[in-house]
This record gives sequence, C-alpha cells and structure tokens, in this order.
Amino acid sequence: MIDAWSPVADTVLARLSEAIMSGEMVAGSKISEPEIARRYGISRAPLREAIRRLEERSLVTRVPRQSARVVSLTPGRIRQVFVIREAIEGMAAREAAMHIDEEEVARLKASLERQREASDASGAYPFKNLDTDYHGAIAQASRNEFLVKFLREDYQALVEICRRRQRASAERARQSLVEHQRIVEALAARDADLAEMLMRRHVAASRDHLLQHLSAPTTTKQEKNR
Repeated sequence: MIDAWSPVADTVLARLSEAIMSGEMVAGSKISEPEIARRYGISRAPLREAIRRLEERSLVTRVPRQSARVVSLTPGRIRQVFVIREAIEGMAAREAAMHIDEEEVARLKASLERQREASDASGAYPFKNLDTDYHGAIAQASRNEFLVKFLREDYQALVEICRRRQRASAERARQSLVEHQRIVEALAARDADLAEMLMRRHVAASRDHLLQHLSAPTTTKQEKNR
C-alpha cells in the first residue's frame, strides 16, 4: 500500500476528478472508500483528503452521517453554477481589457484561429481544450490572482462537467467562435464595458444551449421542477 500523503492525494484527486467528469463515476452514486482504496492501492488517509478536496470543488456532496456521493447536476444547479460563472468571467473580461498586453492579444487571436481550424475540420465542437485555454488566458490577463484561482481551480471542474454534458453542435460551435472573436476585439480595443457585456452574453448563451440539450436519461421530471 502507498502511504505518502500529499503526492498520493493529488494523484487520486486527479483520477477521481476525471472519473466524475467523464461519467465513469455516475452522478448521484455512492463513493465507497474501501472499494476505491483497493482499486488504486492506497491507504484511506490520502483518499479521504482527495474526497475532501472534491467536496471543496463541488464534485462531491456529503450528507451528515452518510457516505459521500458524486454530484448530480440538475437544471436548477446548472443555473446556479452559470449565475456565478457569468458574473466572475464577466469581471475577468473587464479586468483583462484594462491590463492585457499586445502579446496576450496576439495569443488569443492565434487561439481563435486554431479553434476555427478545428471547427472547420469536423463541423462540430471539437475544440474543448482550446476553449478552456481561451477562457483561462483571459482570466490570466486580468492580473487578478483571486479571479485566476477561482476560474482555474475552484469551479473549473464543475464547469467542465457541464461542458461534457453539452451535446456537440455545429451551430453552437460556429456561434461560439463568433462570440469569442467579438470578445477578443473588445479586449484589443481595451473596451472594458464591452468586454464584460460580451463575456456575460457568451456565458449565458452557453447556459441556455446546455439546458436545451440535456440528455433525456439524466433529466428526470423531479429535476426539471427544481
């Protein structure tokens, strides 16, 4: 058995995060500490640390005196996530417009071109990693370490689950590219008001598309009413 604390907890955290985001660990399912400890060949201490950190990232929920469970993203919870995302990413875009330099603008434009090429090649929404990098670059350009931490660490995994539940859509891919382009133009013009407004609209459009395309098997009547 491996007993190292932080390095092992970090490794288990990454593996469990990916298992949750990919759907390998089913939404709402119970997290069995003995089973996971046996599967990964680790002791319970680093596993519990990893689960605690998953709770902090809202990937795991825990009811007192009950086992931890994988988060279930109901439409109501998705709306709550995107309320926060719209506000924080809008703020990041505003701050980025006031601090971004020419090199960063050039990198964002290059990222847009890679997204466009990927979209043209498949006709769908194949640029997930490029999209994540794009939003991360804008957060970094804000020069605000707290915004960066929040966007890249505190809620990134939860947003990634939302993205993975969103069906590939050529129409949404094209529209997203248009929205990305307009945001970069606002950043390049150092127009803080416009950058914030466009980012808020972009996030809201992603939310609306996601809610419209939730897969039927994971959306119950009870969830819809929350």
